[in-house]
Amino acid sequence: MENKEEKKLLTVKDLCAYLSIGETKARELLHNPDNGFTVRIGNRLYAHRDKVDAWLLRNIF
Repeated sequence: MENKEEKKLLTVKDLCAYLSIGETKARELLHNPDNGFTVRIGNRLYAHRDKVDAWLLRNIF
């Protein structure tokens, strides 16, 4: 039994794969200060996976 823990912070490429979106759209989402899931570490932007999930649920039509 393999216990592989999912990453909590997603890079731009991870976010692209997770949401099935392009890199430009992922960067646009990460640069939006109102999304609530962006984490800045130095100059890098990451998306917090749990907060991305909550954001998706809030924005489903």
